[in-house]
Amino acid sequence: MPNPTAAMLVIGDEILSGRTRDTNTQHLASQLGQVGIRLREVRVVPDDPAAIIAAVNALRSAYDNVFTSGGIGPTHDDITADAIADAFGVAIAIRADAFALLAAHYARTGMAFNAARQRMARIPAGARLIDNPISTAPGFSLGNVHVMAGVPDIFAAMVASVLPGLTGGAPLLSQSLRVNRGEGEIATAFAALAAQYPALAMGSYPFVENGAYGTNLVVRGAVAAQIDAAMTRLAALFPDPAA
Repeated sequence: MPNPTAAMLVIGDEILSGRTRDTNTQHLASQLGQVGIRLREVRVVPDDPAAIIAAVNALRSAYDNVFTSGGIGPTHDDITADAIADAFGVAIAIRADAFALLAAHYARTGMAFNAARQRMARIPAGARLIDNPISTAPGFSLGNVHVMAGVPDIFAAMVASVLPGLTGGAPLLSQSLRVNRGEGEIATAFAALAAQYPALAMGSYPFVENGAYGTNLVVRGAVAAQIDAAMTRLAALFPDPAA
């Protein structure tokens, strides 16, 4: 049975402008691989309702799970929750349980629970709250779409809250071999080996170090014995001259 699939939608003008570096994609990919969910696509869209709605609807129909990051804070440009509600055609309003969580949090911290902060209790109808143990303001899941904060620590905590409830598959395993040769030098032999292991994904990733070209060869799959066999063949094809 094939592994479940996922897509990620990164939302925010600050990502597209280069002001903020996206680290959430890397974290999500790593966590999904451990539970056997394949991340198949990543999109980045601006803080634009039409762009968010179009991307959410395209991705949720193509993949088993969609994870979004960004745009659920207290400011005027945090429009993700409204866009998700529009994408699903449901109403959005302040929800009592989310409001209570936030009210208690701000009472504990002594900060004002003002109108801006109350916006974070606006949840689309029918959604399930995602726990946020760091700053309390919840994310939410609606259908197969999981809506999370963009702040990396909070995003990671929300991913940890969601993953145990999802159906996974065989974890994605990987091994790598560093070869001190350029891709052009090893490409033909590497391609021939990859053709002999159709169940594995083999990729080459070049680097330059001290002016010399090299390649990291990575083998990924769900069956450890197959990966071990392929790695043994790789090591024979490209022996370490220093060994």
